Amino acid sequence: MNERADRVPSISCVMPAYNEAVSLPDVVARTLVALRALSPRVELVVVNDGSSDDTEAVMRDLCTREPALRFVQLSRNFGKEAALSAGIAAARGEVVVLMDADGQHPTALLADMLRRWQQGADVVYAVRRTREDQSALHRRLVAWFYDIVNWGGRVRIPRNAGDFRWMDRRVVDALLRLPERHRFMKGLYAWVGFPSVALDYEPLPRAAGQSHFGLMGALSLGTTGLFAFTAVPLRLLGLLGVLLAFSAMGYGLWVIIDYFLYGIDVPGYATLVVGMMFLSGVQLMSVGLLSEYVARIYDEVKQRPLYLVADEAGEGLSAGDTRTS
Repeated sequence: MNERADRVPSISCVMPAYNEAVSLPDVVARTLVALRALSPRVELVVVNDGSSDDTEAVMRDLCTREPALRFVQLSRNFGKEAALSAGIAAARGEVVVLMDADGQHPTALLADMLRRWQQGADVVYAVRRTREDQSALHRRLVAWFYDIVNWGGRVRIPRNAGDFRWMDRRVVDALLRLPERHRFMKGLYAWVGFPSVALDYEPLPRAAGQSHFGLMGALSLGTTGLFAFTAVPLRLLGLLGVLLAFSAMGYGLWVIIDYFLYGIDVPGYATLVVGMMFLSGVQLMSVGLLSEYVARIYDEVKQRPLYLVADEAGEGLSAGDTRTS
């Protein structure tokens, strides 16, 4: 029997924000209305990731007028993955919802997420139906990323699943125990496991402004995901080395046979130059790839904090509000 059926949990919604001062008042208001339609005990935790606009001032003003709001100010821009981690650590609810501050995540999906949680799912994540708003190159790179990162891995990262999701408290506690500094949250969600359900959605237009996460940001995040969740690049280098070794042996055997059968002088200069340049390129690429892994190990060994909180404001959920009814 499902113990969650008809239960109403306390809900924390985590919303990282970077230069979203214009969109926040409307997005915050709409999100709180949707959350209160699901539970009387809610909080919205907005994490300001070192914004250079008036995000801090806007959030401090909203916190004075809305007791369900909490505001976490990071000391500088640490990136969205760190801001999400800071919000998850600050959340007090029995379930935690992750949403963007640009208004593209539809609040209408929250009711369905609650139903799936009541039916027993610990994680309900949203999957984009299409990526028509992105360039063909961006879509192709995303497809290649999922092909590589899921190739032969024990952890399968769902395609086109973003940060928009509903998580039970035990999933949140599991995420908080993961210590790595180079965080790829989509991979961490998949790594912790727990019963999960996917829901399709179509992103809404931005409430205001333009996206701060373009192709270069996606490439940087994808690189972090590759190095954090798969050894495929190293395996490909090993495979390339084997292929080069067999190719060299085959070419050497062909040159010997050709010489003894036909008595043709071995033309060596051009072949030697091309071969040396190719092997030098492969070696430099291998050194660069290995250096990237070593640099990330070095960052982990230093054990620096993932983020620093400069200030907090607002009330949100109290200890007594986190009980499930």
